[in-house]
Amino acid sequence: MNTVMSTSGHVRALLRIGLPLIGGHIAQFGIGLTDTVMLGWYSVEALASVVIGSSFFFVLFILGSGFAIAVMPLVAEADAQDDQILLRRVTRMGLWLSVIFGVLLLPLFFASAPILLALKQEPEVAELAQIYLRVAGFGLTPALLVMVLKSYLAALERTRVVFWVTVAAVPVNAVVNYALIFGNWGFPEMGVQGAAVASIIVQFVSLGGVVIYAVQALPEHALFQRIWRPDWEVFARVFRLGLPIGLTNLAEVSLFTASSVMMGWLGTIQLAAHGIALQLASLAFMLHLGLSNAATVRVGNAMGRRDANHMARGAKVAIAMSMVFACVAVAVFVIFPEPLLGAFIKPDEPERDAILAAGVSLLYMAALFQFMDGAQVLALGLLRGVQDTRGPMVMAAISYWMIGVPSAYVLGFVVGLGGEGVWLGLVLGLTAAAILLLYRFWVTDLARLRVKFAG
Repeated sequence: MNTVMSTSGHVRALLRIGLPLIGGHIAQFGIGLTDTVMLGWYSVEALASVVIGSSFFFVLFILGSGFAIAVMPLVAEADAQDDQILLRRVTRMGLWLSVIFGVLLLPLFFASAPILLALKQEPEVAELAQIYLRVAGFGLTPALLVMVLKSYLAALERTRVVFWVTVAAVPVNAVVNYALIFGNWGFPEMGVQGAAVASIIVQFVSLGGVVIYAVQALPEHALFQRIWRPDWEVFARVFRLGLPIGLTNLAEVSLFTASSVMMGWLGTIQLAAHGIALQLASLAFMLHLGLSNAATVRVGNAMGRRDANHMARGAKVAIAMSMVFACVAVAVFVIFPEPLLGAFIKPDEPERDAILAAGVSLLYMAALFQFMDGAQVLALGLLRGVQDTRGPMVMAAISYWMIGVPSAYVLGFVVGLGGEGVWLGLVLGLTAAAILLLYRFWVTDLARLRVKFAG
């Protein structure tokens, strides 16, 4: 009876924290989805260029987001120990690191076309992607600042505000996109530049929302008071924890970016189909990511209370919930592939049938990797909760770059399976990561913590 009650308690806690985070991630996905749908209706060339351009942006964003993610377990642990001063110091230095990162990497957006050409993208696609990135790059810093503050709020289990701020940004993005991409309501027709401007506006609106909430709802933390003063001890701590997280995220995301590059070698139709299928797979991933964030908070709290048994029970429940989410996603992808894909392509698009044909097979591959994708991101959430980031970084690099990327190339181009082979390589990389990372948490970290807390 105690076990049943304990399990149900973990389920309720994970859902209380995780559902708003899942909703927030889906709303964030909705912003990218709006861009993809509207650009798909604008032109296939615009869609293909923003697929590769947004992948470029996301690689840099995800590297910098390591500092924001590091804030979550550190704040959760400090909150469990009722250390309000450390909680504030951690969040401030996360903001510092995000600003420094965003400013230092801005020049890469202005030199993106040569980088994309070196990756053998078509010249027209590379040039149009650079036009998009030269505007979108100015949104990197506010996007990272939003993520730091969302991590701070999530660690305090104030996840509803994270959800509502993100939801409010979705219609703003849709309206500005509609005005600027197509030139409606008297605005100039800006195409891909319009999508980039809309993204920046959304990022600043979101930043304003979370800042206002943090100031008004949590005045006792005085989060922005004397924020210009350095705190090098905590700065170094967040940096040491956050850099491996960023590099781990980079290894995973660059696996998918490498797949986009390889799909670009197969042509615009294959790249467009890949972009749509990847958007749908990303939507399913948001369920696992929100659950992973909730697991990080729960494990971080257990760390603060030095309770390894509580940590282990919560981890088991989180993994089981992730598998349920994966079953739902697989069913949807297998039963409704064409309606899902068709929503991204205008009815009179000359290449519509070709894109649909290519996309259906890719969506079946996306269904294949749902379980492993969910398992690996949940394992990362658990490991971050116990502040273990360096070992997972190495495991991720091995899984994604020594197994996933080579497998994608060999299966796609040497064996000749094309797009399906590239995606099968993704499956192999994610499977390796899931096995290694789950082993790391259960066999290495949990055993170490049981001994540490007992002593």
